[in-house]
Parts: sequence; structure tokens; C-alpha cells
Amino acid sequence: MTRVFNDPSNFALEAVSGMASAYPQYLKTVHGGAVRATASPEGQVALIVGGGSGHYPGFAGWVGPGMAHGVVCGNVFASPSASQAYSVAKAADNGGGIIIGYGNYAGDVLHFGQAAERLRAEGYDVRTIEVSDDVASGPAEELRKRRGVCGDVVVFKIAGAAAERGKNIDQVTELAWRANDRTRSLGVAFGGCTLPGADEPLFTVPEGQMSVGLGVHGEPGVYEVPMGTATEIADLLVDGVMKETIDLATDGFNGNAIVLLNGLGTVKYEELYVIWNRVAERLAEAGITPVLPEVGELMTSLDMAGVSLTITFLDDELEDLWRDPVDTIALRRGAVAERAEREVRDEGEQAAPPITPGSEASQALAAEIVKGLEIIKQVTVDKEPELGKLDAIAGDGDHGQGMRFGATGALEAAKDAAAQQAGAGTLLVRAGAQWSESAGGTSGALWGCILNAFGNALGDQDAATGQTVATGVHDAVDAVQRLGGAKPGDKTLVDALVPFTETLTAKVNDGVALPEAWKQATDAAQAAADDTANFVSKLGRSHVLGEKSIGVADPGAISFCMLMSALGEAGLFDCTTD
Repeated sequence: MTRVFNDPSNFALEAVSGMASAYPQYLKTVHGGAVRATASPEGQVALIVGGGSGHYPGFAGWVGPGMAHGVVCGNVFASPSASQAYSVAKAADNGGGIIIGYGNYAGDVLHFGQAAERLRAEGYDVRTIEVSDDVASGPAEELRKRRGVCGDVVVFKIAGAAAERGKNIDQVTELAWRANDRTRSLGVAFGGCTLPGADEPLFTVPEGQMSVGLGVHGEPGVYEVPMGTATEIADLLVDGVMKETIDLATDGFNGNAIVLLNGLGTVKYEELYVIWNRVAERLAEAGITPVLPEVGELMTSLDMAGVSLTITFLDDELEDLWRDPVDTIALRRGAVAERAEREVRDEGEQAAPPITPGSEASQALAAEIVKGLEIIKQVTVDKEPELGKLDAIAGDGDHGQGMRFGATGALEAAKDAAAQQAGAGTLLVRAGAQWSESAGGTSGALWGCILNAFGNALGDQDAATGQTVATGVHDAVDAVQRLGGAKPGDKTLVDALVPFTETLTAKVNDGVALPEAWKQATDAAQAAADDTANFVSKLGRSHVLGEKSIGVADPGAISFCMLMSALGEAGLFDCTTD
């Protein structure tokens, strides 16, 4: 278990604050994460890395000369928000362009992508690198659709070394992608991890078995096999990674490889060294020479009992960059020149512009929306354990926590907006922005999008009618599909959203009163959400499980129905002026 914490909701923030306090020569905290404590040359490409917390030394342990310039730290196992990434990137910028690196997970792609677009709109040259080294999460022909695991260490070290050499942003980006495309990883777990404050691990492994193909966010493996000896575990990992060797004859392979043997939390160093003996033997038999291998805790998953193997097939240029000096909390090699202290430009959390009061009718509607958000918050508090358990079966177990974080933040933002006489539209936009900021993760991005689009449809002048509510819901669903790319049948939130908006719109157009139309829409969404248990996931973290995802309904679809049902039962829509 994760035994040591204060308030579990502050665990991630306190962890990075403690790291910066313990290692002031490496880190300075800024809004959203931390940056190098030392100055970088003007015009140097800035490498920003990040993701959810719970992976030490990923990601803050990799900030320093020769590696990252800044780190964005989300909640445990949840991607940071776009505003966090934006703030860290601006604080770490050196004037040579910005590269944002992260594992290829839906929430990270959404939030870091939004941050990149915002920075580009301000004139920054920004590139993104989605690390995708996990062989268990997709076929070889779809390499860049896989998820990232311990390959982050390799890609970020190569990119950081290239930036340190003064290469331009095009060159650094190409080298980072080259390292990614030549990197393969596979892991096994013997037991799950436990979120701070939780009573149970996110998953369990049957007695006498080990789970193959685990994720680093507490996701279970793709399949189980009998527990093996150290030699058998090493063989399983080497076979899994080596079966996809790149075309060594034509791709510049020099016979050398980066090799990382990674403990995920409770498999400790002596055990890893026992496994390493066989890994080294197998590599020698294959004619592969490890270059500065690393054995230890390199990319953890809280207290998960597990181990992973990562191999990068090198060419001469990548090998030189891997050998280059680096000086971070977790990875230190060679001599790095002393540098002056960095003057940090931390703009902090961006203050929202003043609110223009809405009309009297819209302010009255805003007051009803605050009541609705109070209901939503309470549902997320009451249902957090249930949603977490559901998500843990085929995902990473943080959906309940993320929904509670998001709803709590949204309610506080809504109350603040209402106190400033905001209309319904502005109040919802403010609430949506804070939901995304507070929750992070995929659900944070999507629910922030829902509230924002709904608010833009309602505006700040008119009272609500059944038609305006139906239009706002329709706009919100369209916005979610544009942002996330999901469609019905992918086993996501969209499977409940689409029948909800279709039914609501049809019933309102037929003259059905909004409270009854809402109830029928909720019933349609619930039936569709329940039906997601009957098909394979195609998107999100559960898609890697294939047939194992059958029998479990999508947590995002289920939580949406819980919230819509609670809002309907509260009679909030009796206030509409049909």
C-alpha cells in the first residue's frame, strides 16, 4: 500500500514540493510542476516532460542538464491539465523552441496537445513527442499508437542530450522520434498498486500467476501465465521485446543497445540483478552489447510488484547521445559544467478576466446551475469508490478520484462566478475550465469541454428553454467527439452521450416537456452505457486488453448516466420557460 500521505488529494503536489525542497540544486517549483534550477544557454531547445504522478523518478527526477528543462506534474496516474503544461513550458523556454514529451495516453495527448496549440497561437515553435514503446499495447505496424512505458527514459535522455549539444528543434525532434521508433518494452506484474488513501489495490494477480503486458498507471496485464523463476521471467521479457527487432541490416544498427531493467515499485534491486544475469546472457547470445545499462527503479507505478525490460537498438548517433553527460536527481553521468542559477519566469495560474454581469434571467439560471453542480459534486463523492473499482478492472482505477476532483473544482469556480453576477454561459465556461484544471486526465478534458460548449450555447442573456438546453447538449456532444475522436461503439463516454442528445433533441422537438425528455434521454443513455459491457474497447487505456475488456461497462459512460439521472431526479429543469 501507499502508506504515507496527508490528504490524498494533495499527494502529488506535496511530493513535487518535497523533491524541490530536498534538491534545490536541481528543481524550482512553478505553477503546474517544476523547472531546472540552473540556467540554460539562450536559444537552446527546451524539453518539457510530464504526466501523472506516482512514477518516481518519472518525471521530476529527470530534470537537469542533459535531460529535461521542465516537468509537468498531474495528479496520481492522471495527466496534467493544459494550463499546467502551458505554464511550465513558458517558465522553461529558452527561445529555441519547445518540445513536449509524454507517454502516449489519451489524457496526456488531449491536455498537452491543447497546451501546444495555445503556445503556438502565441508564436512559440512547439513540437510534441508521444512515447510509444510498449509492445503489449498494439501491433508492430501501429507502433506510434502504442502506449509509453519505460521508454520515456531513453527518448527524453536522447532529446535532452541533443538539445544540450545545441541542435535545433527540427534535429532534436527527429532524434527523439528515432529513439522512440527503435525502442521496445514489455513488463510483468505480480501484484497491483494502491492509490494513496485507497483500501485495495487497483488489480490483483491470481495466486501463482504473473500478469504480462501491464501499464504503468495500475492497468492490469493483457494475460496471465504461471509464475516463473527469475530466468523464466527474463526469457519471457527478452523474447517479447526481441520478437520485433527492427530491420538491423538496413537501419544503421551498430550492434549495441540501451538496456533498462526496471523495478515498478516493490521488486527491489537484488531481485532485479538476479533477473539481469539471464537478460545479459540472452543479449550476448543474440550478439547485442548493452551500452551503459540501467538496472533499478526507473519508471515506477507506486507500489506495484512488477518488472519491465526496455531495449533501444542503437545507431552511432543515438549511442553518442546516450553516453553524453547528464545531471538530474535520478540519472547522473559524466561531468556537467557548473551553471548559474536560473531566474524563473513563473507567471503562475492565469487570472481570469473580470466578469460582465449577465441578465437577470441568466443570473437566475446560473443560480440553478450552481445547484446542479452541487448535486454533481455530491454524486462524485458518493460514487467515487464504485467508479474507481469499475475503472480498475480494465483501466487504471482513477476515474472516481478524477471525477471528484473535477466536480469539486468546477463547483468552487461556479460559486465564485455567481458571486460576481455571472450569467449562465460565463459561469459554465469558468466551471468547465476549472474541472479540466482540477481533474486532469481524459475525463477532465472531456467534462471541461462539455461545460464549456454548453455554456457557449446558453450565453449570458436569455432564460433557458427546452430547445436551448437540447441545443447546448448537442453542441457539447459534438465538441467532445471533435476533441477526443471517439464514436459510438468505441466503448467510451461517447456511447452514452450520443443516445442522450439524440433522444433529448427528438423529444423536445416533439413537444415533450424538458423534465420528461431528460428522463427518457437518461434512460436511453443508461441502456447504451450498460451495453458497453458487451463489446471490446477500441480507445482509451482499456483498449489494450482486447477481449478482456468484455463484461465491464465503460466507467465514463456509467458516470455520465449517474450524473444525468441525479440532475433529472432533482427537478432542476422545471425552471425552463417552454
